[in-house]
Amino acid sequence: MTATPGLGSPRLATPELLRSVFRRHASGVAVITAHGTRPVGFTATSLTSVAAEPPLVSFGVGTGSSSWPVLAEAEHIGVHILGEHQQELAATFARSGADRFASPTSWRTGPEGVPLLDGVLAWLVCRVVARVPAGDHRLVLAEVVAGDPEGAGRPLVYHQGRFNGLRD
Repeated sequence: MTATPGLGSPRLATPELLRSVFRRHASGVAVITAHGTRPVGFTATSLTSVAAEPPLVSFGVGTGSSSWPVLAEAEHIGVHILGEHQQELAATFARSGADRFASPTSWRTGPEGVPLLDGVLAWLVCRVVARVPAGDHRLVLAEVVAGDPEGAGRPLVYHQGRFNGLRD
């Protein structure tokens, strides 16, 4: 039997297997925000464009996340596409226990009261239409109600456990 390049011995499905495989999958970096009694947000690499008609996006959020209690009730959320110059912002919103909206984070209140981060490549405000149970996460489906695609710069990507810029 001939070995196929890139195919090693199969491993049993475990959380570590999934994490190991997806470390090899480069993804864009977004920050999701919402407002309850206080603003909350987290870094997401699971953002997906779902449909153009109506305009829908989805992302996953852990139910153990400090942002989940607010996201579980929020009617509207903010989606921010980060630029390669925003590695520290991505790290701040990924860090457990951080005061994510304190200085140096620059933000303002946007449509529907959603916290909007300054200096991003693009942002959307979306109305949450569903929260689907998915293991220890919820898959949030949201319809776009407003946005701005006009930020300058190149996208931030996440690969092999690190934030990076694109290379030509």
